Amino acid sequence: MADSTRARKIADRIKVIVASTLEKRVKDPRLGFITVTEVRVTGDLQNATVFYTVWGDEEQHAGTAAALESAKGMIRSEVGKGLQIRLTPTLEFIADSVPQAAADLDAKLAEAAARDAEVAALAKDASFAGEADPYRKPHEDDETA
Repeated sequence: MADSTRARKIADRIKVIVASTLEKRVKDPRLGFITVTEVRVTGDLQNATVFYTVWGDEEQHAGTAAALESAKGMIRSEVGKGLQIRLTPTLEFIADSVPQAAADLDAKLAEAAARDAEVAALAKDASFAGEADPYRKPHEDDETA
């Protein structure tokens, strides 16, 4: 089993090789504007998971996924040539969900800011229902006793 430092170095190298292969060698028209975000390699260096993002709508996401699936063999052979290790890892392409999660989080933060502004607007003209200081204070009679 390989150590984690070697696996991380191989994952970084695979990321560079896959990105350059997609840019220079894959000529599939279905391939959209793709970014390789991360590569994770198993401890035994047999499997590599490539995470990617695609700029565009759902149709471009589906087209890019199909293009990657059809070019998987050629990309794997380029990875094997570039790594020059005994066994070339199998590749699995997974669409990265981080950009979508970030967009959802931004939308929720904007909604929370709008609600905070509404509450601040309502509280601007509000007054206390009772006294300004609701806590009990000792009476002057209690202090002398």
